[in-house]
Amino acid sequence: MKSRKTRGWLLWPLLAVWLLGSGLAVAETRMWLDRDSLAEGESTTLLIETDQAGVSPDYTPLQADFILNGQRSSRQWQLANGRRVQKSLFEVSLTPRHAGVLAVPALRVGSERSGPLRLDVRAVAAPQRDADTMTFVETEVDATGPYVQQSVGVVVRLYFATQLASGELVLDTPAGASLQRIGEDRSSTREINGRRYNVVERRYLLIPERSGPLLLAGARFSGTGVGGFFDDFFGRDSGRLSARAPDQTLQVRAVPAAAPQPWLPLKELRLRYVAAPQSARVGEAVSFEVEAIATGATRAQFPELPVPSLGDTAQVFAEPPQYDETFSGSSPQLKLTRRYSIVPQQAGVLSLNGVQMAWWDVQAVQARTASVPDLQLQVAAGSPGLVAPPVVQPPAVSASQDTAVVTAPPPAENRWLWRGLAAGFALLWLLTLVWALLRKRPLAPPETAAALSSPAPGTRYSQADLRRALDAGGLEEVVHILLAMAGVDSLDALLAELEDADQRQALERMQRARWAGQGDIVLARARLREVFRQGPRWRVREVAEKPLLDPLYPQTRGKRQP
Repeated sequence: MKSRKTRGWLLWPLLAVWLLGSGLAVAETRMWLDRDSLAEGESTTLLIETDQAGVSPDYTPLQADFILNGQRSSRQWQLANGRRVQKSLFEVSLTPRHAGVLAVPALRVGSERSGPLRLDVRAVAAPQRDADTMTFVETEVDATGPYVQQSVGVVVRLYFATQLASGELVLDTPAGASLQRIGEDRSSTREINGRRYNVVERRYLLIPERSGPLLLAGARFSGTGVGGFFDDFFGRDSGRLSARAPDQTLQVRAVPAAAPQPWLPLKELRLRYVAAPQSARVGEAVSFEVEAIATGATRAQFPELPVPSLGDTAQVFAEPPQYDETFSGSSPQLKLTRRYSIVPQQAGVLSLNGVQMAWWDVQAVQARTASVPDLQLQVAAGSPGLVAPPVVQPPAVSASQDTAVVTAPPPAENRWLWRGLAAGFALLWLLTLVWALLRKRPLAPPETAAALSSPAPGTRYSQADLRRALDAGGLEEVVHILLAMAGVDSLDALLAELEDADQRQALERMQRARWAGQGDIVLARARLREVFRQGPRWRVREVAEKPLLDPLYPQTRGKRQP
């Protein structure tokens, strides 16, 4: 009986070590671009996130190939290992100095170093037009011989060298295809043949539905410019403007017989690990994240990344994928990320086959397969106190007694036991001291919507911060910014402050998807982005105005005086 009590006391410090280790957050720093392909003269945003306190990135290595503008930083709170962790987000706008495949070098952030990135910068030739032309239209198609159901990017550019009073830019839907406008118009300026033009760029997605020739009529513009004084005085009709781009005929090809299924025609597909573990422990979850970048596809066409199966050796859980749809030049580009969690069931070497996807290369006209390397994880035994103890020989039992007699351990085990007990008591003393200190400052509340989203006192955010969080931030950050803008500390109070019923329903839908598992979290995020694009609509509180004159007979409380 004494030996059993001794072993029980030994498990307590080991359990405390495991609990303390599981609560420690490992420093994490990651860097990414909001788009990794652009045209010469355009800019991209470099984002760096770290949970290190009081550090900032060293941007010096970037100045060789980029012009840096618009540096900014922000802080946000996230939940990690059951506790709230503050993370810093740094942003800087990068304008490439030249075209080509540029390497964004690794940057030093505090005690860590981020990984390098790749940026494709396309050279753009200036269009040749008559110097006397006040306005003209261009239609750019990224594929003149697409396949059936291939996503074809169409970019329409309107050039005008005068101020516009009104105007209309139209691109008709061709027969035998679907045409959808993507995103919002982008404005810029360019100098052509010595004249400075304003440029409005509009993007479309064209999907052919049958093979054969496809006539795409040129985009047309009609509008009115702001005329000068002498034009109005002499009655000249120079304010009217019109332009039309040339028609184009696309030769749509049928689906090849040797094409893999599901049919996925792309210009390029790249898969990579965003994060990958090297080791694991039995019964404890480790995660890895896979990123897919597909040029020439939309979210509706792209299949989900498959979930690997490991049988009885491990359990695999997959989170819903995250999507980001942009344009790479004139081609649609989809960025998809998905996180997987693995829970090993036995110690040893765990082999995980890399994720693979079959696709059709529309430029090389052949089938290809994109994949990530296989993972080999060294799985250690589970933490003591949380897994079943190892099998031992049963103790000898006397025929005349009901209790077991346990053989005394050898002297070497006694020495190890006493050393373990001494270390355990020292650790328990340290944990008691930490617990006493933490009692003076309350811990974070349980994982609820209010706890994740409560803003720091005095924090102020703008509509631009909300728009950035809706496009690239986490759902926790979106709720956090809305709470700060409303000046409240709970989701119920935030809902009470919102006037728009759609915005309230979108927030409730997001909460159900996150915490109750009801609905698609990706669709809930898209709905949030849609209803809050123009900012939150707050209730207008009526404030009772004080009368100009005091009442003639003020009311008194209590008994009426005779």
